[in-house]
Amino acid sequence: MASGQSSEKPTACLALADGTLFYGKGFGATGTTTAELCFNTAMTGYQEIMTDPSYAGQIVTFTFPHVGNTGVNAEDDETADPVAAGMIVKWDPTEPSNWRAQEELGPWLEKRGRIGMGGIDTRRLTRAIRQQGAPHVAFAHDPEGNFDIEALVKQARAFSGLVGLDLAKDVTCAQSYQWDEMRWAWPDGFPKRDGKGHKVVAIDFGAKRNILRCLASAGCDVTVLPASATAEEVLAHAPDGVFLSNGPGDPAATGTYAVPMIKGVLAADLPVFGICLGHQMLALALGAKTIKMNHGHHGANHPVKDLDTGKVEITSMNHGFTVDAQSLPKGVKETHVSLFDGSNCGIAVEDKPIFSVQYHPEASPGPMDSYYLFERFATAMAARATA
Repeated sequence: MASGQSSEKPTACLALADGTLFYGKGFGATGTTTAELCFNTAMTGYQEIMTDPSYAGQIVTFTFPHVGNTGVNAEDDETADPVAAGMIVKWDPTEPSNWRAQEELGPWLEKRGRIGMGGIDTRRLTRAIRQQGAPHVAFAHDPEGNFDIEALVKQARAFSGLVGLDLAKDVTCAQSYQWDEMRWAWPDGFPKRDGKGHKVVAIDFGAKRNILRCLASAGCDVTVLPASATAEEVLAHAPDGVFLSNGPGDPAATGTYAVPMIKGVLAADLPVFGICLGHQMLALALGAKTIKMNHGHHGANHPVKDLDTGKVEITSMNHGFTVDAQSLPKGVKETHVSLFDGSNCGIAVEDKPIFSVQYHPEASPGPMDSYYLFERFATAMAARATA
């Protein structure tokens, strides 16, 4: 079974593990890669999505058809290079029309070894993902259009999947570093923070740059440590608070070394704030469980309800695993839920400044609906300092 929109010979092929084939026009790098396939419903931010470390091991199908028309620029990278394995779009990327564009999407992907494909029915592909769950796929781009279909399907079936896979170790920083860049502001771009601030140790499970910028803008003096950091290494910095970043892979696998560290931090009675994988890591350290979702949440239009205030936030999400709310232990409350499917989107330890959310408050889909979380973290550290 195959799908394509062009009479020309296809130069890219997507093979699902069940044997379904999608043909289209390739762009970016050539070659073959295997990964889990997901879809993202955001209308903007394709560059941020491709460079988000949380997408390691995944190929992204964009449901919005106009991808590539604003080009790419160095300021919008969430990490140094694309982390997602590839991208699939409805229409071929056009010449960019945006004053901030520094490069076109296709050459940018090619230089960074990432495959792209356009000219396919992305709505049909998205339905397939919804119906069967995030499938394992093999993705190939050959300018000559020569594909060994049998081999591609075998590669897709041989892909191990993300369950049980620790990918944080692949995307974390190699060594600690300081961060002082704040959120983008017209007309100067990213200003630098100076002066004293709350000493925050941020654990990098695959941290997005804009999260670190939000911490700096909230008055934090940020030191970033690798995902493998121990509690002793974290506490040696004498932090006022600890931040647990986003990241890819199975939280239970990363938890084999991260959970003991987090438990040590919790024993020190410090304010703790987690986002995405950091949220899941905190939940595991508190005694809860995580489970794999059918097709996950990936997009910038997800409504989340704050159970304390009753307010609804429009959020950005990117996760294929979720915290099992039924497994939360006594003393840990659910604070936010998805209005799409009721899944858990936030937790907090009762009567302590320890909290986390599943979504991405730094991504500004609201656009400022969730920024209060960074301010809450800063306030908790200020209160501890004066206690």
